[in-house]
Amino acid sequence: MKKLETVIHIHSPLRHVWNVLIDFDRYAEWNPFVKKISGEAVEGKKISVTVQLPRKKAMVFKPIILKSVKESEFRWRGKFIVRGIFDGEHYFILSELPNGSTALKHGEIFNGILLPFMGRLLKNTKSSFENMNVALKEWCEKSGPAL
Repeated sequence: MKKLETVIHIHSPLRHVWNVLIDFDRYAEWNPFVKKISGEAVEGKKISVTVQLPRKKAMVFKPIILKSVKESEFRWRGKFIVRGIFDGEHYFILSELPNGSTALKHGEIFNGILLPFMGRLLKNTKSSFENMNVALKEWCEKSGPAL
């Protein structure tokens, strides 16, 4: 098992950050990593997620939503070909900070027999999470209500 986790503080209300995060139709406008999501943010549903690491071709995954708790947590699990080869449980956890801004934990827990061979990919993935976080922060702070 390998866990990648990033954290960012966004100077925007939690409700606004959540609404941007689940507004899949607008991802192409701000998101440098997750280029597209098709489907609904409903537990048990399958969605289509297109991600693109820097200098790589876009990849499409069809994960299952494990958790979708309004203004709190959004989580899915995907796999490469079949479960057990290279699996990932991707998550976004939001919490309100005392000043009314939002903390976002964004990460993924990886498992599978190919995990020992994925070092470089995982390093690039963490950088992509961080790039997405910064883009989300900038988008929310520009488009949302002031604190």
